[in-house]
Amino acid sequence: MAVGGAISVGLIGLKPFLIHIQAFVSPGLPYFSIIGLPDASLSEARERVKSACTASGFSWPATRVTVNMSPASLPKRGSSHDLAIAAGVLSAAGAIPHDCMTDTIVLGEVNLDGSILPINGVLPILLHARERGIERVIIPEANAQEAALVGGLTTVRLRHVGQLIEMMGGSARYRTLEESDAAAARDTGDVDTEPPGDMNEVIGQDYTKWALQVAAAGGHHILMTGPPGSGKTMLAMRMPGIMSPLNEQEQLEVASIRSLCGTLRAHGVSPLPPFEAPHHTASTAALVGGGSGVAQPGAITRAHRGVLFMDEAPEFSPRSLQTLREPLESGFVALSRAKGTTYYPALFQLVMSANPCPCGYGYGDGERCTCRERDRIRYFSRLSGPILDRIDIQVEVPPVTRIAATAATSGETSAEMRATVERARSAAQERFSRQQWTCNARANGGWLREHTSPKALALINHAMERHRLSLRGADRAMRLAWTLADLAGRNSPGVEEMTQGISLRTRAS
Repeated sequence: MAVGGAISVGLIGLKPFLIHIQAFVSPGLPYFSIIGLPDASLSEARERVKSACTASGFSWPATRVTVNMSPASLPKRGSSHDLAIAAGVLSAAGAIPHDCMTDTIVLGEVNLDGSILPINGVLPILLHARERGIERVIIPEANAQEAALVGGLTTVRLRHVGQLIEMMGGSARYRTLEESDAAAARDTGDVDTEPPGDMNEVIGQDYTKWALQVAAAGGHHILMTGPPGSGKTMLAMRMPGIMSPLNEQEQLEVASIRSLCGTLRAHGVSPLPPFEAPHHTASTAALVGGGSGVAQPGAITRAHRGVLFMDEAPEFSPRSLQTLREPLESGFVALSRAKGTTYYPALFQLVMSANPCPCGYGYGDGERCTCRERDRIRYFSRLSGPILDRIDIQVEVPPVTRIAATAATSGETSAEMRATVERARSAAQERFSRQQWTCNARANGGWLREHTSPKALALINHAMERHRLSLRGADRAMRLAWTLADLAGRNSPGVEEMTQGISLRTRAS
């Protein structure tokens, strides 16, 4: 009996798990089977692996070949296990030593000509391998830059199955790939290193810029309401440029999500917070994640540690908007399917924009507005009370009525605003060092109430008695007040900061 083995790694969401692959070459009619709950794309690996091994000079056994993927109770999916299956069959057939893949993870999709193609999700897999103490990982050449992000591992980069055979002491015959192909595989394109535009390019809107700075300093969600052309989208797009840069751990979290989504090569690893702006016609699955089998991440996960911008927010479907309620509170999303529940991180800052009415001109004296009163009410009521209660800051963005002929820029630059935000964030992190809260928006309401002055709390109670604030809204107003205190360089909020915090939350009052 000839049994060969290899190790691969599967992903359930961002959670990796080891897959032990055993290949058995036994007497019988020629047949190649893969067992262990493979999905359709993994079942098709039979033809890919057989052709790739043959293209490498290996004589495929004219007998029965069985590949088992353990643990058999977990579903396996995708083409990233092709190379590990090939390694198991090669070791079972004697083309390479039986024990050469011990403590080695093998990753890669194979082509019919034996070439090894890049895969998604390499970064979280390598981080898991390092945690498990596995020192050697075989990866596709095209994933080399991604693998360079993880130290403490020996990564072997291959471009052809024949190279795997030769590396393990076997004999292979295959066609050498052109260097131009390797150069194309290494091309990562442009990466996100600079924010798209500067805040001072937005003319006017000083109050809204200040509100966005408050939101960035405390991690607060914000809604901007104003007529078309007032600068709401421009302001939102520049939000990442005034936020605190991501630290090393946060960069790896964002990069792992992008690796899983297959977009890491386009974005690279950058301290710039991510920015996602789904169209208002996006489905619920596109927004929060979904799909058959194992659910895939949606826009809220891709916006993790960054900004989710929902332009024309009332135009999103009510169902899509309601699905944001739990992630806004918990910082993650749980997607349940028949084959299990997948958890994805979703700690994002929500930035919404909306027109005052369907036609967009229901502001000021409203003389240009063509909407009926009931249409105006119906339009904005699409943003339900539970959603608005989770929005910390609600501001009006008025139209700009006058610009100077010589003014190319207006107000502070993004760099200046970001420096102020970083100082406020540092003060909050120092204050919450024992609790390990990263910003005021994540702070516990009980702690805030305990450390807020009685005079400031009296304002909160008065607003609750007048039904301007719910209990959740009261906690969020306090968080805003603490952020305002951090921006002002004070140790705790006073009456002025609490008044401003309540005012920022109650746009419609």
